[in-house]
Amino acid sequence: MVNRRELNPESSPRAAFGARVRRLREDRGWSQEDLAGKVEYSSQHISAIETARKPPTLSFSRKIDLVFGTAGTADSFEREWRDMRHGSLLEGFPEYVGHEGRAAEVRLYEVGVIPGLLQTPEYASVLAGSAVKRGAVTSDQASERVALVAERQAALTRTPPPWVFVVLDESCIRRPVGEPAIMEAQLTRLVEFAELPNTVLQVAPFGMGECRPFDLPLYILTLSDRSLMSYAESAHRGHLERESKFVLPILGAYHQLQATALSQEASVALIEQLRKGTP
Repeated sequence: MVNRRELNPESSPRAAFGARVRRLREDRGWSQEDLAGKVEYSSQHISAIETARKPPTLSFSRKIDLVFGTAGTADSFEREWRDMRHGSLLEGFPEYVGHEGRAAEVRLYEVGVIPGLLQTPEYASVLAGSAVKRGAVTSDQASERVALVAERQAALTRTPPPWVFVVLDESCIRRPVGEPAIMEAQLTRLVEFAELPNTVLQVAPFGMGECRPFDLPLYILTLSDRSLMSYAESAHRGHLERESKFVLPILGAYHQLQATALSQEASVALIEQLRKGTP
């Protein structure tokens, strides 16, 4: 083939994606024009994907899966796309996010920062920018993190909406992030969240001391079939747990946390004090 551009699949995730598309296409004896017609993209687009000149999208990945018969498999192009997109996230978190968007109930506990489901875009951008300055992520990965925050929040506005229970360690609301105006807007967002009919917001005060059952962020999902799933993470690792026998004790400890934390009324009052700058 004239002007065929060879690519090293090991050079980047995008190159590996493109090389795999080309291999499966050629295994079937299809030209780029043939594949383009099947997925309703131009042959120029196919060429750009195969040579890693253009990144794949979720829509493209899903169409390719249907054409190649890989949809819903462990080797699907959609999964490869998600792994590629969320490469800067901890293990297990991208999969957790997929379940979170379909859960009937979401329970979470956070320490130190406002959780993504409640972050304003400005607050999320400051955190992502800080990670870039530390060299923890690239600028592109930081942008993806901010976009993921918006996607997660949008998924929870579906009809009917899920119940969302949130317990924030007091450090979340006292730790300044960004300019004062950004933090004030973030605290306002928390108050607005607490006013929703399907949410419960509580603060675990410093005074709880050793009674606080968790030291690290924790997420618990109740799915539509009432099965349970939890996700917990440290600074460098994340763990998604699907076995109910392991999740139930965590859920019990979460209920104890809620019982000991400030009521929603008292929590909102504390947030309002901080927002207004009163002691």
